[in-house]
Amino acid sequence: MRYRLTFVAGLALGYVLGTRAGRERYEQLKKSARQIAQNPAVRNTAETAAQQGRVYAGKAFHTVSDKVGDRVPESVAQRVRSLRERTVNGTPEDDWGTSNT
Repeated sequence: MRYRLTFVAGLALGYVLGTRAGRERYEQLKKSARQIAQNPAVRNTAETAAQQGRVYAGKAFHTVSDKVGDRVPESVAQRVRSLRERTVNGTPEDDWGTSNT
């Protein structure tokens, strides 16, 4: 899925940069992209994907921490401790990626 999105984004960027249709077509594309980005279904999907990414990252973090244990250098262990202190109950303190709607 990620590769498809990357391909589509690259294709769209190439079209915009390479188009000879001029400013009018560019403005049409920009307006369409803005409408898609503001669509509630798209926003909800993006938010859900961000939340799932946080969950998977947290699981990976705990799995790696359990397997690696005390075999990491002190500098890395200190960095991990500081990252742990930033989280509350396994979730980050900030609300990045969440909507107010």
